[in-house]
Amino acid sequence: MAGRLEGKVALVTGAARGQGRSHALRLAQEGADVIAFDVCRQLGTVEYPMSSSEDLKETVRLVEDLDRRIVAREADVRDLAGVQQVVDEGVREFGRLDVVCANAGIAGFADNTWSLTEEQWEEMIAVNLTGVWKTVRAAAPAMIDAGNGGSIVITSSTAGVKGMAKTGHYVAAKHGVVGLMRTLANELAPHSIRVNTVHPTGVNTPMVVNDYMAKALSDPEFGSNIQNALPVEMVEPVDISNAIVWLASDEARYVTGVSLPVDAGFLQK
Repeated sequence: MAGRLEGKVALVTGAARGQGRSHALRLAQEGADVIAFDVCRQLGTVEYPMSSSEDLKETVRLVEDLDRRIVAREADVRDLAGVQQVVDEGVREFGRLDVVCANAGIAGFADNTWSLTEEQWEEMIAVNLTGVWKTVRAAAPAMIDAGNGGSIVITSSTAGVKGMAKTGHYVAAKHGVVGLMRTLANELAPHSIRVNTVHPTGVNTPMVVNDYMAKALSDPEFGSNIQNALPVEMVEPVDISNAIVWLASDEARYVTGVSLPVDAGFLQK
C-alpha cells in the first residue's frame, strides 16, 4: 500500500536527532524523499550537548534503510545562503518540494527575562524565529514554482500559547512563529500551500533529557509547564511526527492557519 506522502519531497530542519530525526523517518515511511540539514556543532549560549556530524549520518542511514532517498547537509538555520544552497541542491536532485518541516530549535533558561544576556536573547531569536523565516524564505519559491501545493509545518511549543517564567526569549520566539504562520497561511493559500504550527509539551529528546534541562525542570516554577494532561511524563518524538505527517497529507488538505497542541490540556488547570 502506498504511503500518504508517496512521490513527495520533504525538507526537515534540525534533522540530526530528536524530533527532527523522527520527523524525517516518519515522512520517509509514508513515501517521501527527504532534504535534511542540521548545524551539527555547539552554539555559544546552549548549555546542553547539541547534535554532531555522526548524528546526521545516522539519520541518513535510517532514511536509506527505509528505501527512500535523502540529501543531508550540515548547515546553520541562521545562514540564509547556506539554507538556500541545501534547498536548491535537494530540489535539483528530486525535482520538487512539497513539505517543509521547520523544526530546528534550541532551548535555554535564565532567572528572569531581564537577567538574560544579550547573547542569549539574540541567539535564541536568531535560531527559533529568524531561522524559521529563513527556512521558508529559501523553500517557498520552490514550492510555488512546482505548482503542486504543499504543506509547511512549523514547530512551536506550549511556550507559543502561554507565558512561562525563566524563559522569556524562548517564549517570545515560539509566540513569534505563530504570527509568522498565520501570515504565511494567508499569503500562500492562493498557491494551495497550507501552513500550520504544532505545539508540543515535554518531548523525550536529547534537547530535553540532559543534566542541564533536568536542573531547570526540577524548579516547580517552570517544571509544571511541560506537564501533560494525559498520564504520561513526556510524549515521544513519533507522537509529534504523526501529527506532522497528518498535516502534510491530503487528509488535512483544508487545514491551514491552525495551531495544533499536542496534549496541552494542562493549560486548563
